[in-house]
Amino acid sequence: MSMAVAGLAAGVALGFAGYFGGFGAFVVVAVLGAIGFVLGRFADGDLEAGDLFRSRGDRDRDRDRGDWRR
Repeated sequence: MSMAVAGLAAGVALGFAGYFGGFGAFVVVAVLGAIGFVLGRFADGDLEAGDLFRSRGDRDRDRDRGDWRR
């Protein structure tokens, strides 16, 4: 599935939640969608757990050394 189709599906889901459930449902669907996206990237191997908890200074230091995936 392309990112455009995934974005369309997410937009439709958010639209239905906002229309039928109000703003609270819209927020719940958006938060659960973001969590699902992060878990999906983690399951695909595109994201490592350390990437979520590393501070910005650590990433900058790794970038300056040329070590991007550490």
